[in-house]
Amino acid sequence: MQTLKNKIVFITGASSGIGKACAEQFAVLGCNLIITARRIERLKELTNTLQQQYGVKVLPVQLDVRHNQDVKNVIEELPGEWKNIDILVNNAGLALALDPIQTGDPQNWDTMIDTNIKGLLYVTRAILPGMLERKAGHIINIGSIAGRGYYAGGNVYSATKHAVKAITKNLRIDLLGKPIRVSEIAPGAVETEFSEVRWNDKEKAKQFYADFTPLVADDIADAVIYCATRKPHVNVEEVSVMCVAQASINQIFRGELE
Repeated sequence: MQTLKNKIVFITGASSGIGKACAEQFAVLGCNLIITARRIERLKELTNTLQQQYGVKVLPVQLDVRHNQDVKNVIEELPGEWKNIDILVNNAGLALALDPIQTGDPQNWDTMIDTNIKGLLYVTRAILPGMLERKAGHIINIGSIAGRGYYAGGNVYSATKHAVKAITKNLRIDLLGKPIRVSEIAPGAVETEFSEVRWNDKEKAKQFYADFTPLVADDIADAVIYCATRKPHVNVEEVSVMCVAQASINQIFRGELE
């Protein structure tokens, strides 16, 4: 296990859920954090908490990864002490609705594609050249088991996560011979704000997780930390994580496990 103390970690979508949990767990290990999201007030609250509890440096940055010029500006305008990013966690992502394609909302499609695919590409494109120049770095993409299967109404969201898997694997090929690690974490059912955003209905989201024990954000952050703390010559290419009650993207056992 390699130490991460004083490493600089850049996390997208850090205002809640998996991104926030990653920030907390990296802070425990003494990392300095650049946390980004659209909701700056949440980032400021998290910054205060992490600095007080763990004594690390935290830079909160408001960022919507859908806008390439904004991404470029953020990376180019980082203070000197923050420019040498060691680990990038591409976490920002979302699903909207569960409509079949024939009744789907193209605006929802655009938001998912722009966030889950293009946003990941924009941030990676902005940060990777610095890693190559320094001959060190690790990119960790948060995918989904939706990128390994199919389900009713999953169409565009599933397509975006298939793209994350493809981008991650192709990035490994593009970086062949370079000392840069690339990993993908593919979560199953995780109880976060994700389902609330998808359905715009807190009660519906709560009911979905009511009769089994799903993963929580910390479970996925654990997997991220595992990848990041392997010896430098070890690259964990991909990790799929599901709760015990889930056997596949379409199969969740609801009730008491026997």
